Amino acid sequence: MTINTTHNCTEPQINLIFVGVYAVVFTVGLFLNLTALVVFFCYTKLWSHTMVYMTNLAIADLLLVLTLPLRIYYHLGLSGLPQVLCEGMGLVLLVNMYGSIFLLTCMCFDRCMAVCLPMLSWVQEGRKKAPLVCLGVWLLTAGASLPIYISKRREVSKDIQVNCFGNLPVYAMQPMAVASTLTVGFGIPLLVMLVCSWALIQAITRSSIAQTDYIDSGKIQRMITISLVIFLTCFLPYHGTLALLYVHREAITCPLLAAYHYSLMVACLNAMLDPLAYYFTTETFRRKMDKDSVRRMFPVNSHSSEGINMRGSRGPVNT
Repeated sequence: MTINTTHNCTEPQINLIFVGVYAVVFTVGLFLNLTALVVFFCYTKLWSHTMVYMTNLAIADLLLVLTLPLRIYYHLGLSGLPQVLCEGMGLVLLVNMYGSIFLLTCMCFDRCMAVCLPMLSWVQEGRKKAPLVCLGVWLLTAGASLPIYISKRREVSKDIQVNCFGNLPVYAMQPMAVASTLTVGFGIPLLVMLVCSWALIQAITRSSIAQTDYIDSGKIQRMITISLVIFLTCFLPYHGTLALLYVHREAITCPLLAAYHYSLMVACLNAMLDPLAYYFTTETFRRKMDKDSVRRMFPVNSHSSEGINMRGSRGPVNT
């Protein structure tokens, strides 16, 4: 079926799977990303290049989870949502999802260069441009998404746009949009992360320091592997389903449309998992997150928050 007949797919009025998962992602993701941003901005004196990427990643993930309450509202079977609001929140979600993908890729590439080619002058100079790289990521994701959103508002008739988040994404029907999404939005970042992760593991394994007790090379390798697995688990199903939607665009079945919505839900898990994989597992971050720091960030009452002395480190996050 085409976009005009997607409403023939009967969805349960209340989908508790979507409600439950989105509620967990919103609650946990909101807490973890807000906590990370408070630590970055309030308890960090010196910023490394990695810190710049992590801060932008936390902002992207935070903006993404802030769109989820509307999806929870929709999947509870409640009606009356303005279509322009549904489309706007969908746009914000996609911009920040791809912002996260690009920022994760930049972080992986930056760490690879720092470990594998630390002495090259062009590498050192390039790493200093982290703020400009992040700005470029935001401009790229917003600039690539807005034209699709505008064309959707102009081309799709109002009688089709009655299902809020249940509709088939219009860009899934556009050859250039699908091709650029699958290559630039996912294929190239995945290739970069695979190559850089492999290079990092090889460099750490062959390092003379790794043979000593100064660093736990096994732990570092596990962290790299876990980060890559999270990336694949969250984003591969979504982009695989997007490719299938385009291939079968002339006769899209209801199960395939449902698979798209479930794969998008899985992709949103990344906003909750990023802080666990990249912030809260690092020693420097945990040192900042001592007991008194948590109390000061989230005081239970005025009495318990008085007289608290900061013991956390104020050094930069290690690259």
